[in-house]
Amino acid sequence: MADKVKVGVIGVGQIGKRHVAGYAAMPNVEIVAVADLNGAEAERVAAEHGIARSFTNFRDLLALPEIQAVDVCLHNNFHAPVSIAAMQAGKEVFCEKPMAGTYIDALHMYEAAQKLGRKLGIQMVTVFSQECKTARRLIDAGALGRLYYGRAVAFRRRGRPYVDGYGTSNFVQKATSSGGALIDLGIYYIAQMLYLLGNTDVKTISGRTYQEIGMYDERRSNGRYDVEELGLGLVRLANDVTLDIEVSWAQNYAAGESSKVLGSQGGLKLDPLSYYSTLGDVEMDSTFDLKSADFRWHATDPNYSAYDGPQEHWIATLQGRVPGIDTAALALATALISEGIYLSSQLGREVSIDEVRERSVSTSITEV
Repeated sequence: MADKVKVGVIGVGQIGKRHVAGYAAMPNVEIVAVADLNGAEAERVAAEHGIARSFTNFRDLLALPEIQAVDVCLHNNFHAPVSIAAMQAGKEVFCEKPMAGTYIDALHMYEAAQKLGRKLGIQMVTVFSQECKTARRLIDAGALGRLYYGRAVAFRRRGRPYVDGYGTSNFVQKATSSGGALIDLGIYYIAQMLYLLGNTDVKTISGRTYQEIGMYDERRSNGRYDVEELGLGLVRLANDVTLDIEVSWAQNYAAGESSKVLGSQGGLKLDPLSYYSTLGDVEMDSTFDLKSADFRWHATDPNYSAYDGPQEHWIATLQGRVPGIDTAALALATALISEGIYLSSQLGREVSIDEVRERSVSTSITEV
């Protein structure tokens, strides 16, 4: 096990800065270099964190032999070409969500990792939430029995990037993002639910997307907003399991609903984590002391900190401390579902996974 994993970060925008700060706080990581088309900003971020080198061309970063792993923090349609180039350069790759702008690009990333023998991780923070980790323990312990239904909910009352006052217009243009609420926010909760349900095979997908709520005319015009604010889906999975999806950047409704998992012996609400079952022929509702359990697990398991977050888990996986959750497989299945919802909405009917695969078109931007 190496004392420190030597990392390069590509992209130091809003998300890239968070990743750099996360690595800088980790004693088992050395950030060797950063790269960004905005050279002045790359230099500033490097200086702020004591990073020796910065580049405007990401390929110059990939040429550094000491870098073991690369973190890709670019807009969605850049993910596949940059990640594949990094793997071809012999680097392990951690990429921001979503895996790519379209399913076919995500598949190319996954296949490249398999062919080249490289590790590929995708940033899926919801998988590492205390609620999700505890839910997984309960499922593995048999507390729910046979799983048959999951609901993935991601709610914002009014939180569309750029048009509602934060972020850049790149988030709301298909040319750079490929989609809106569904693949910006929703993929977190779809992947989380797939993780809890065992990531069983997708069979069919039905869905609808909407952009109905008004916005400031100037922001609409300047942002060139052409993505959805609400995504809905119903997915048939293998083993007679159903997944229901509701994802919004904006809707005229109140917060309070939660993702959930139902089984033959019990059910779980994820936020706040609650358990529902029948004991002695009496309906029972239970809550959990997550704070106490989290303290105990950290105190008694020397590797439990490897599950504190996606970056911590990625580094621990590279060091061989833990086998690693296959976030790339989760992200690939999520890409299949999200693109299936878009296709179903376009066609006005349920679609098969074969249709999604056949119709998926690359949106990769190769000139970076």
